[in-house]
Amino acid sequence: MPISKTVPLTSNSPRFVNREISWLDFNARVLQEAQDDCVPLIERLRFIGIFSNNLDEFYKVRYATVKRIALSEKSGRKAFGGQTAQDLLNEITQKTIALQKESLKTLESIQTLLKKENVFFINEKQITSKQADFLHDYFIHTISPALSTIVLDDSNQFPHLKDRFAFLAIRMEIEQDNEQTQQYALIEIPETISRFVVLPSEDTTQQVMLIDDVIRFHLNSIFSIFKHRHIEAHMIKITRDAELDIDDDLSKSYVEKIAESVNDRLDGDPVRFVYDQEINKETLHFLLSKMGVNPNTDSLIPGGRYHNRRDYVGFPSLGRKELLYPTIEPLPIEGLSLEERLFDRILQKDFLQYTPYHTFSYVVKFLQEAALDPKVKHIYITIYRLSKISNVANALINAAKSGKKVTVQIELQARFDERANIRYAEQMKAEGVQLVFGVPGLKVHSKVCVVERLENKKIKRYGFISTGNFNESTARIYTDYTLFTANQSILKEVAKVFQFFNTPYKNYKYKHLIVSPHSTEKEFKKHIQKEIDNASKGKSASIRIKINNLTSYRMIEALYAASQAGVNIQMIVRGVCCLIPGVKGMSENIEVISVVDKFLEHTRLLIFENDGNPNVYISSADWMTRNIENRVEVSCPIYDPSSKQELIDTFGICWSETVKARQINTVNINQYRAGKKTEVRSQFATYDYYKQRMLYLNPDAS
Repeated sequence: MPISKTVPLTSNSPRFVNREISWLDFNARVLQEAQDDCVPLIERLRFIGIFSNNLDEFYKVRYATVKRIALSEKSGRKAFGGQTAQDLLNEITQKTIALQKESLKTLESIQTLLKKENVFFINEKQITSKQADFLHDYFIHTISPALSTIVLDDSNQFPHLKDRFAFLAIRMEIEQDNEQTQQYALIEIPETISRFVVLPSEDTTQQVMLIDDVIRFHLNSIFSIFKHRHIEAHMIKITRDAELDIDDDLSKSYVEKIAESVNDRLDGDPVRFVYDQEINKETLHFLLSKMGVNPNTDSLIPGGRYHNRRDYVGFPSLGRKELLYPTIEPLPIEGLSLEERLFDRILQKDFLQYTPYHTFSYVVKFLQEAALDPKVKHIYITIYRLSKISNVANALINAAKSGKKVTVQIELQARFDERANIRYAEQMKAEGVQLVFGVPGLKVHSKVCVVERLENKKIKRYGFISTGNFNESTARIYTDYTLFTANQSILKEVAKVFQFFNTPYKNYKYKHLIVSPHSTEKEFKKHIQKEIDNASKGKSASIRIKINNLTSYRMIEALYAASQAGVNIQMIVRGVCCLIPGVKGMSENIEVISVVDKFLEHTRLLIFENDGNPNVYISSADWMTRNIENRVEVSCPIYDPSSKQELIDTFGICWSETVKARQINTVNINQYRAGKKTEVRSQFATYDYYKQRMLYLNPDAS
């Protein structure tokens, strides 16, 4: 695939894209999936939900961070590539308003297309008498018990509004003491029931109603004690700063501090206020003044009738398979059967699992086997995010009950999963699992497991190293590599990582693994320099990288240097990318694409050409400052020739993408990549690749 068209370098050419703006560009790619005609209609609705949920988290974390800087004494400094923090807040708000308008337009377009499929969204003014009876019963028995309704009074303190919820702001014109006055109230849209009500079918059509409109239909009933002449409801939503402020009270345990900090998050300062642009101006002014929203630093986003569109992630399937992606059955790993002892096979060679193309069951089976094996003495594992119902956690608890020593490093600060991880930590501790909470000042983001087994009076290690979380739920939709290995040199160093958790003051050296915060930047810069040296000698030199985010300016500068030396660089960056490719004199030998499709591309893969003998790594780390300096991350070399070729092949398939690849940070932001005549949709092609491998190695499987 040819390098994208270059642009000349000038004295005014920027070297980096702002991180926050790049993130918004990524979320625009998610919105493109909701606009894409080749995506089934219900899936397009769900991408609207993903887009909205992403934006919520962006405001809770990234916007909130910039706001803190803007409010600090350094607010006048141009700390963001020539922008002040306040300038950046304004730019984010304007870009978000445009994206919100685009998302609303997209949602309306999808709903129009759904009408052609006999699926209709209706509101409270469009229901029939038969539907009214059904909705009245549904409201009384399902919605009403879950409602939280607050009448607002000037004399009382304004209630604290939680940021995960949307609210209907109610304005009533009432007669009181022979005078006309206004009464305000709030209704919290309940999260405990589905946002969508599928109405009983009266013909061949399917009709769906949001519970917001069911509530609107019953406003007179809800507020029957008020003698109102007029009543109206408009949706509002607030987003709060979600940064954790951890107490330094030495008398409290680490778990207690995190738990209290998570609870305090509910009281975070406002950072965004979204409202129905049709809302009465007096109502809007009343709410803003009472909630302490500052129009100068908080993002005010006018929108449509409905907010919290993240709920579309859970839009019902309606029994319409033709409006959904076809399900794919995860494949077995060729040569590794779930019906045999995994340890015996892993002892013979390494195996690579690539979810969701392969089944995640191998991870669970590995842990279950370790729990039952009388020769297994110790299991070590890092946990970042677990599934709601986790077979991984169950296997570890069973191992502890079976007399195995089990050490679990669980990250209590996994953003927005803190409560779940605290709950699992308490369960495991109660069952005898030894818990480790990492190193002060560092998050543990590595994905590793090592099992120590006594064989012939000596310890033999087995383990796995992954790019993703040990989570059955996300393994169905996130692409991640997991290496199963009995390579003693690698696993001895994995064991060193667990020693680091207990004695972080020691100087740990690694010959095989690349570990943050010790050596990630240094070691990968060595590989980049080797490619530069090879290019200068006329040898083959290339770098292929697949990661989620690239924000480290130092790593970007190293890649610019490689480009200028003639090293060909291919990068697949799903999310944030601060590097600017295709600039003559700076980055003309770098092409960057982003692939957003059915599955979330989550793998971290690095391939350095090394003059025809590639060095290949899988990693838990993106190239962000936090991953390099402030987290414990593990990048693992791949030595097994077949696994190495498998990784090179799958990178090549993704790089050949012509349907879902976008050129990023070019003149035309998020433009779909101009492809060859043959269309390649890499996620489907990858699944076919593994099916063909399975058939080739197991002809009887056909």
